[in-house]
Amino acid sequence: MRYDDQDRESRNVEDRRGQGGFPFPGGRGVRIPIGGRGGFSITTLLILGAVMLFFGINPLDILSGGGGSGGGFQVPQMPRTEQAPRPTSNNNPFDIPGLPGSRQNAPSQPSESADEMGKFIKRVLADTEDVWNRVFKSFGKSYNEPKLVLFTGATNTACGTGMSAMGPFYCPIDQKIYVDLGFYEQLKRRFQAPGDFAQAYVIAHEVGHHVQKLLGIADKVQSLKSRMSERDSNALQVRMELQADCLSGVWANLNDQLNNRLERGDIEEGLNAASAIGDDMIQRRTQGHIVPDAFTHGTSAQRVQWFRKGYEGGQMQVCDTFSQSSL
Repeated sequence: MRYDDQDRESRNVEDRRGQGGFPFPGGRGVRIPIGGRGGFSITTLLILGAVMLFFGINPLDILSGGGGSGGGFQVPQMPRTEQAPRPTSNNNPFDIPGLPGSRQNAPSQPSESADEMGKFIKRVLADTEDVWNRVFKSFGKSYNEPKLVLFTGATNTACGTGMSAMGPFYCPIDQKIYVDLGFYEQLKRRFQAPGDFAQAYVIAHEVGHHVQKLLGIADKVQSLKSRMSERDSNALQVRMELQADCLSGVWANLNDQLNNRLERGDIEEGLNAASAIGDDMIQRRTQGHIVPDAFTHGTSAQRVQWFRKGYEGGQMQVCDTFSQSSL
């Protein structure tokens, strides 16, 4: 991507690197709700399970105090025989009128490479602000810019304690994006998805969830999910995540028109990242087989398809994943 020292860095960044993050009182671990009323939408839910299981940690022990139930992230379940139903038009969250504190350790100084990465993230966030402010203005709405928090290890959020093993995530309660820059080393080494645009795609995906929150899509999805079975809820969440992938593609298109950012190979880097963190790819790596009913973000092919669709279309209207009979 084309950036230099003259490019704007977003001021909506809170740097907590080197500060401590602590669980809430109670001694039982932290329950982290999902969805529009307080959940994380990371770049990937399954990355949490993949990375933590790789290190021999049961994610449910941390997220729900060892009980393995309720309120938190779900790890892949055993397969079920039913197929996810086709959503009806009444279940289309995209159908919206008008749419065309805690204790802290003394902070340590980030390394030179981490500091450069921090600058890059600030510039990417600035570009998302440029694009989405214009898009929202074009259909008569105001874009409330999200905050982005850089942290290391763990940090407190309005959604609970965030950990680096979760990957980047968006908390809809405080409307902040949380990023431990160490994730990008995992993206490069463990998931074989290097490149600056791969890193930008991750931020753009999380900003896509913020766009969904502002448009009321996230809240409507959460309301629908609260009345569904786990299997159907997962199927609806896949549509939510694929829409965020599509919106990140729209951003890439419009950002290049506005700021001339893309270089040869950038889009391929984004597509490679989207493919690397598909549910099927991660399940094969972590458990040797896939469980479609447990998908929450979409397959590699689906994530690539919807990012490409957003990029090639360049308009939000192409990102209606909820009314599609087939993804």
